[in-house]
Amino acid sequence: MKIVILDGFTLNPGDLSWQPLHDLGECKIYERTDAQEVLARCRDAQIVFTNKVILDASILAQLPQLKYIGVTATGFNVVHTVAAKQLGVVVTNTPAYGSDSVAQFVFSQLLNWAQPVAYYNETVKQKRWANSPDFCYYDAPMIELRNLTLGIVGYGAIGKKVAQIALGFGMQVLIHSRTEPKELPDGIRFVALDKLAKGSDVISLHCPLNDTNKGFVNAAFLATMKDSAYLINTGRGPLINEADLLSALKTNVIAGAALDVLAVEPPDENNPLFEVNNLTITPHIAWATLAARQRLMGIAVKNLQDFLAGKNTNRV
Repeated sequence: MKIVILDGFTLNPGDLSWQPLHDLGECKIYERTDAQEVLARCRDAQIVFTNKVILDASILAQLPQLKYIGVTATGFNVVHTVAAKQLGVVVTNTPAYGSDSVAQFVFSQLLNWAQPVAYYNETVKQKRWANSPDFCYYDAPMIELRNLTLGIVGYGAIGKKVAQIALGFGMQVLIHSRTEPKELPDGIRFVALDKLAKGSDVISLHCPLNDTNKGFVNAAFLATMKDSAYLINTGRGPLINEADLLSALKTNVIAGAALDVLAVEPPDENNPLFEVNNLTITPHIAWATLAARQRLMGIAVKNLQDFLAGKNTNRV
């Protein structure tokens, strides 16, 4: 059995072991694969793993030996699942591996906004404290999270973990999701999306991307938010209309934002968002702690082991 990993570097830059996959068959690992290389690299494989490399209907139709695709991510939109099903190819994903890491990252962004440690560290090292006439200074505003309202769009595993942490900080939590939960913990309320936008001091996005919500954070949504509000996106870049966000940040329609994901990744080096002072951008790393990647690897291997044993684990 031949196993091909198309973009292994993202999951494992060298600090994890591929041995469990080598134990299951002849395993060829590519750090990265360009679109024009996909067909040649997959042609003789029965098993293919991908993270962001696209396997569309035309590619799948040219891989008659392919039996299984393992997506090393929760989202599986890189695979044409309808075509895969028609061809008898099983597709699996790796859900719930990074909930703790992503939720933790949300609060690293939120706390850096509320109490800008990075800014003050920089000013101290520039000798400002050493030359201060006072024992302290605090010209960048600092905010206490207690009693603020956090709005969470999407109440899956990550959204629930973010809500749990928020309650620990004494925040009130509003949620909006595709379906209303039957029961919610004290301090969490389900509301319509417009009420969440109006009532939240911070909004964090955790919904999957689909045709109905692409660009839903647009000029109208942003205008509904408080002018003191902060927006965090660790979900998917296209949930936000970036041109509208750029305008809102420049004109102080909202106070600020933190993006771990962008509409195009990697971004163009001249992306105008890079020039905005009240915006923090990180390179899609909320998921990427060592612990989360170890769990992801374990789930991906177990999915394949179960497939070979005739089980349908995490099949999409």
